[in-house]
Amino acid sequence: MAKRHNYKNLKIWKLGLEIANNISDILCDFPKHERYDLSSQMSRASVSIPSNVAEGSSRTDKSFSHFINISLGSSFELGTQLLVAKHRNYIDQETLNKIEHKIEEFQKMAMSFQNKL
Repeated sequence: MAKRHNYKNLKIWKLGLEIANNISDILCDFPKHERYDLSSQMSRASVSIPSNVAEGSSRTDKSFSHFINISLGSSFELGTQLLVAKHRNYIDQETLNKIEHKIEEFQKMAMSFQNKL
């Protein structure tokens, strides 16, 4: 049987979860009228990052690579949504920089991890 990864031990999963939790905290301050629009999209994209790492970890390495791709796609989607949130003055520059840095770190780590699969 092929070796499976324990996602809870993966640095990319831990960082993805941290990003999702940071986004959850930020969304508390968004205007109520965004609840079903940008907030909802950002929440789904951020939760998708660690969720796809976790789901992929139960698969073969080839299949896991596909789930890492989905996770990466969600991270790029979230990066764009953060820029929209900044433009709408829902977040400040410092918050944007902090989360963008974590997303970039996630992307580098995920691509490196994927190359080793």
